[in-house]
Amino acid sequence: MQRRAWRFVWSAGCAGLVTLGAPVAAQQAGAPAAPAGATTVATTATTTGTTAAPTTATIPAAPATQASAPSGDDLRKKVIEQGERIEAMRSQIGAQMEQLDAMKRALATQEADYQALRHAVGMDELDKQRAGSISAGGPGASALPMPAAQAVAANAPSPDQAGQPGQAGPQQPVGEAPKPDTRPPEVAPIFQQPGVLTPKGKFILEPAYQFEYSSVDRVALVGYTVIPAILIGLIDARQVKTTTQIGWLTTRYGITNRLEVELRVPYVYEHQDTISREIFTGAATDNAFGSSGHGLGDIEATARYQINVGGPDKAFYVGWLRVKSATGKDPFQVTTDCIQRCVENVINEVDLSATGTGLPLEQPTGTGFWSIQPGVTWLYPTDPVVFFGNLSYLYNVPRDNVSRKILLGGTEELGKIKEGNIADVSIGMGLSLNEKASISIGYDQSFVGVTKQNGQTVPGSVKTVLGTLLIGGSWRLNDKRTLNFTLGVGVTRDTPDATVTVRVPMMF
Repeated sequence: MQRRAWRFVWSAGCAGLVTLGAPVAAQQAGAPAAPAGATTVATTATTTGTTAAPTTATIPAAPATQASAPSGDDLRKKVIEQGERIEAMRSQIGAQMEQLDAMKRALATQEADYQALRHAVGMDELDKQRAGSISAGGPGASALPMPAAQAVAANAPSPDQAGQPGQAGPQQPVGEAPKPDTRPPEVAPIFQQPGVLTPKGKFILEPAYQFEYSSVDRVALVGYTVIPAILIGLIDARQVKTTTQIGWLTTRYGITNRLEVELRVPYVYEHQDTISREIFTGAATDNAFGSSGHGLGDIEATARYQINVGGPDKAFYVGWLRVKSATGKDPFQVTTDCIQRCVENVINEVDLSATGTGLPLEQPTGTGFWSIQPGVTWLYPTDPVVFFGNLSYLYNVPRDNVSRKILLGGTEELGKIKEGNIADVSIGMGLSLNEKASISIGYDQSFVGVTKQNGQTVPGSVKTVLGTLLIGGSWRLNDKRTLNFTLGVGVTRDTPDATVTVRVPMMF
């Protein structure tokens, strides 16, 4: 009895397993066979009076842990491969850094070339070169080769090379670099000596006009004082107004790129009015005396040579030598208002008093002396301005057997005359506003020595300091013509009050 009970329990359990496994077997129809190593169990469910169909159950085997886990050799191999990849990436990064440094150096070189070109040819020429409108034969003109589109495309890296920077070859420059211009930068001229030389084989014709006005008050006390502010004698008060107009024609020719010669021919018109009271008399009214003169002035010749080759933040030096002739009518050739003599003197107890004021009846157009003037001009370009200046010394050649004309056709012997030499120094700065306009400002100061007659200082002759504040502007009309304007304002007593100069240099 007990045995039949256990058989019933076993049959019921098997039937339950079959009942639960049938739906799963229906859903997994066509499932793969049991893996190797699985154990198949066949059971037969038996109920009371009924025998169940045999059922097969598959029990998977335990996984083989040792076969699926990676071995130590595999891990070591993977670590080595990752190390190789890291080294390759490091090499690529190093190559990219080297290429970047090379590009930085190339950019710095191009920037230096750009600055040199900018200071060498000036802002106006540089802007024209950027626009591609350089005129042949213009001052400082030089072609800037630009890379063509085909050349840029040919030198561009391919997509494969772009992805492999470590294998990229060195970049080659496109075109040919422009030749550096060794000429000093152009600025608005305010001094007589230009800083930019004429190019080789070029010819410059420069007409110019200058207007100068000065007014000087002179007071002479003839007598003696008893106490301060009380004068016994005469007061000679004079007011001298001088107007000078000069038109000149200057020609310059460039022998080489660093040597030029210049010839200047002036025509002078001068008028002078003197308002005074007659000395040594008790006149109560003012007398006005006027005189004028015009004619050819003193012709000048100058040679200039560029000493060095400057550049950005490096000064240019131009040495020059100027020779001034005595082609104009000098002060000793014009007739004065003196009847017998103009200089009071006593010889052998005989009083040779002056018989006139000594004022000329006609104004001279020249100095009457040959002069030699060496000097040096310097220019220092530093973006965005250009500093410049001059340093010179003028030597007046003495004259012997000089005589002065007086009224009634007479002459007065003066002997040897030596005019005072002149030391001149000037400094200024120029600024380019755009491709056509530029301005300059500067200061010029001259130290004039005394005049001597027969080795003795002429009475009343003293050392003089002339100071002038100069403001100038330049406007480029076209590639070969420029309009220059200069205003000079006297800052010392003996300097002309105002000087206006207009020049139009034309290149051929």
